[in-house]
Amino acid sequence: MKVGVLGSGTVGKTLAAGLVRHGYEVMLGTREPVQEDVAAWAKTAPGAKTGTFREAANFGELLILSVLARAVEDVIRLAGTENFRGKVLIDTNNPIADAPPVDGVLQYFTGPNESLGEKIQSLVPEAKVVKAFNSVGAGRMVDPHFEQGTPTMFICGNDAKAKNQASEIVRRLGWEPYDCGSLVAARALEPLCMLWCIPHFTKNESNHAFKLLTR
Repeated sequence: MKVGVLGSGTVGKTLAAGLVRHGYEVMLGTREPVQEDVAAWAKTAPGAKTGTFREAANFGELLILSVLARAVEDVIRLAGTENFRGKVLIDTNNPIADAPPVDGVLQYFTGPNESLGEKIQSLVPEAKVVKAFNSVGAGRMVDPHFEQGTPTMFICGNDAKAKNQASEIVRRLGWEPYDCGSLVAARALEPLCMLWCIPHFTKNESNHAFKLLTR
């Protein structure tokens, strides 16, 4: 499968490199593909391609959006809404505000009854948005290993087949997917980033992930 990863920050590069290692064809999309850091990253991920947002969105049969949340609308415009049509779009973003955390708790620019995932779906209504990879730091996104077992990746979306496709990627990258239902559930999943970040900000700990335990 060809995957277009939109965003050349830490999360985008991490997921793109992981997907290459697991046998996917990948193009990393960015505003400036000739940037030194993008070229340097490409050398560490043999086989990966780089291009503009539009080129990556056109390339991918499945797309992953990993950008600064406040830039989501601009990135989608640059990528071309027509390039999202009919495709699964994995949304990894969290609506983090441009403000420091308070006692280790991030501030969001969304309210409790809305989510960035739902906004993204409204921006590309013909795409099949699936929320995933937003509840863990980049350092543990690919092939995580914990003594307590395989960690849980919570996902949600409105299209069952799209969630199945996203779940396959989740599994390939070393996670156990858990389907939380429709994209409305992004209102609950996005705050998991806040919870994950508390140990990071208050104790400088980032070697953790969530796991759903059932009987």
